[in-house]
Amino acid sequence: DQNISQEALHLGTLMAAHGYFFPISDHVLTLKDDGTFYRFQTPYFWPSNCWEPENTDYAVYLCKRTMQNKARLELADYEAESLARLQRAFARKWEFIFMQAEAQAKVDKKRDKIERKILDSQERAFWDVHRPVPGCVNTTEVDIKKSSRMKNPHKTRKSVYGPQNDVRTHSPTHTPAPEIFTKYYFPLLFQITYWGGQLDRHRLKMSKVAESLLAYTEQYVEYDPFITPTDPSNPWISDDTTVWELEASKEPGQQRVKRWAFGINEVLKDQVGREQFLKFLESEFSSENLRFWLAVQEVKKRPIREVPTRVQEIWQEFLASGAPSAINVDSKSYDKTTQNVKDPGRYAFEDAQDHIFKLMKSDSYSRFIRSSAYQELLQAKKKYDILRLTALV
Repeated sequence: DQNISQEALHLGTLMAAHGYFFPISDHVLTLKDDGTFYRFQTPYFWPSNCWEPENTDYAVYLCKRTMQNKARLELADYEAESLARLQRAFARKWEFIFMQAEAQAKVDKKRDKIERKILDSQERAFWDVHRPVPGCVNTTEVDIKKSSRMKNPHKTRKSVYGPQNDVRTHSPTHTPAPEIFTKYYFPLLFQITYWGGQLDRHRLKMSKVAESLLAYTEQYVEYDPFITPTDPSNPWISDDTTVWELEASKEPGQQRVKRWAFGINEVLKDQVGREQFLKFLESEFSSENLRFWLAVQEVKKRPIREVPTRVQEIWQEFLASGAPSAINVDSKSYDKTTQNVKDPGRYAFEDAQDHIFKLMKSDSYSRFIRSSAYQELLQAKKKYDILRLTALV
């Protein structure tokens, strides 16, 4: 129970440090197990919204504080220093900043006293996160948008307010971040933001998802025995397995051949489809691509003791200098594969295989589906199905 309590406090402190909730009694963004009351931050101020406030916003906030209740909102020493620094930096536009602060202060005065106090606390908690007290860890120094593209996720940008807010600066006035932050917190933050960025990158509108699902359903509806009756019977609700036997036979029907046109994966997962595709590639003198792809697939299923020998055989046949069945791969994939072969494993050719797959998908497969060989095969199987059904009747 004690360990659970400590973990809960630690997690709560991290959430408070990011400003998701804050104490009402003071402005220290930590979680205390002493009955202190907390409020959840307004979602608009959540750091997960991935926006960074400008220095002009901070200047307006500090300036507004000087116009409000001095006893409750008096500037701390570091805030007063920041205000003076900002006033010098924005001397030309300070009149405009002052006018904004004055307008906001007038609006706030018209609010109810309790509402005004809550809004002041929320706003101050937000700035305690983005412009923390000197010596405190600045949880916003690793930019959420940029961290997913950074080669070194631990490298942080310097604060515009000097070394006191820079986690990595070891000046006499700076208190270094605790080891737990540099060892656990920043790597974890990087992983969370990186995968969050990946989710956002592949996000689609619901209408597009629905269209894709409908198109997929319409394409495969005749291959679902629960929706479309099969001949001679549905093996899922009867003891007749003829349909399954036909699916596994080396004499595919028209429906099976038609399915090869859905995508290259449909061809590659069908034994007869692979044979027909290989025959087509041989006619174009480019069968080495498919043979390489199949060899790599096969080595993944071998016992581990046989893998090193087989990897060397594949290398000598397809990728080595003067290979009898040389394939064309990009330099990046070739260099990566060269390194992998030095310590051979089942996935040593993963990069090269992926490159070859894309080549076949964009080039060879398209020509195969448009070829007269495939069209003749499709028509022949259609006649075969008619004869077979007639015989069954």
